[in-house]
Amino acid sequence: MRLSRTPGPGLGLDFGTSNSLAARVDGEGLRPLPLEGGEVIMPTATYLDRDFKSTIGQAAIDAYIEDNRGRTVELIPEVIGKSSLLTQEGAAQSRAAPETLTQDVYGPAVEDAGLPGRLFRGLKRLLGDPETRRLMVFGQPYRLVALIVPVLLGIRRAMEAEGAVANMPLCVGHPVHFEGRHAHRDRTGLTRLEEACRYAGLPPITFYPEPLAATLAWLHRAEAGGQGTALTVDFGGGTLDLCVVRFADQAMDILSTAGAALGGDHLDQKLFETLLFPALGEGERWRRAGDEREIDTPFPFNRYAPFLLNWSIAYTLNQNQFRAPVMDLMARPEPSARKFRRLYSLITQNLAYETFAALREGKRQLSEKASVSMDLPELDLSLTLDRPRFEQLIAPELERFDAAVQEALDRAGLPPEAIDVVITTGGSSLIPAVQARLQLRFGDRLVSHDPFASVASGLALAAAQGLGTAPPR
Repeated sequence: MRLSRTPGPGLGLDFGTSNSLAARVDGEGLRPLPLEGGEVIMPTATYLDRDFKSTIGQAAIDAYIEDNRGRTVELIPEVIGKSSLLTQEGAAQSRAAPETLTQDVYGPAVEDAGLPGRLFRGLKRLLGDPETRRLMVFGQPYRLVALIVPVLLGIRRAMEAEGAVANMPLCVGHPVHFEGRHAHRDRTGLTRLEEACRYAGLPPITFYPEPLAATLAWLHRAEAGGQGTALTVDFGGGTLDLCVVRFADQAMDILSTAGAALGGDHLDQKLFETLLFPALGEGERWRRAGDEREIDTPFPFNRYAPFLLNWSIAYTLNQNQFRAPVMDLMARPEPSARKFRRLYSLITQNLAYETFAALREGKRQLSEKASVSMDLPELDLSLTLDRPRFEQLIAPELERFDAAVQEALDRAGLPPEAIDVVITTGGSSLIPAVQARLQLRFGDRLVSHDPFASVASGLALAAAQGLGTAPPR
């Protein structure tokens, strides 16, 4: 891959699992483009209401949260087939059809009849799976490609508002390998992503690997010359991607890649589970009257936990089967009653997203402070967390991070001392414990480069220099 020191105009699109960004390079320099309300980072989210009207980005998440705030969920059984019961059979010589009674067969109560809309996030994870072709949306089969087109259409319009798109080459990023184990997952993912871009009205695109784009952005910004070997660590919200790259004489080659399903979202869930669960009733006893004697059992918090840890489905806890035990325990003596009042508020007011947002902000502040206080006034709760405690909580995740780094080195057949520069990008790469682990292994060869926009910037440079590859045919 040949590099140019004086690139022409180009556009880059980082269509991410959690967030998307775009960048532009021209005679005025290299810069990110605002995609939503002046913000350069837009959540990769699509919300479809029952009229199949789409909303995207942060507006999609906000609409989804508000539409389900205070809404009681009532699940109805799903019709899974029909059964026929013979009620009367005619005489042997009769030509009349036998009389039967046909009735619907119902499965478990899984359909939320009052659901105002569906929120789709993380669809990029499914692009490489050829078995996942359609998703059902209010009884209508939607192709996977069709569900990501609204986001890409919104990005195209944002680019046009900035005077971009027309007569400018566009390069779209992709993971070195799409998620999954299917032998053709990369070809499938690229084909689907190109099709969605085409339906969204974007100009003809080329593709470029995302970790290589981050490396390219650093080389451009640092005006790095000569030759060397770089390890790029892209640690974002949903995934960890690593790439060992050799650059020499304005050429760049991938020596190895590695990664893990590990990101900031996983760390947020660890914080929620550790800090919030005990304050919401985990570990409390549930005593209630039985037919013959009092029943005393642990409160079944494990039934609530999977929903609480996934804010996009937490609203489904607002059913009588979940609320009734909580309401019973709210009437018990303090301090346990206070815990269950918090749980009741979180369930009925659909506060899981705001709670996760507070934890993410606290985690971000810990990159700058030794200790932070996280206020959750809706839950009448204030949490304090210091950096040593945080690092203790995420120790297993840090071990997985170390293992992924070692895997990238092993696949390249290189020891740590053979790496000339370590380029970190992605919001989770700013965590001091992550930086410390890399410094322990690579010393002062560590550089942090534009943690949020480096991939999009590198893609714009790749477009300007004609480095992208054509979509598969």
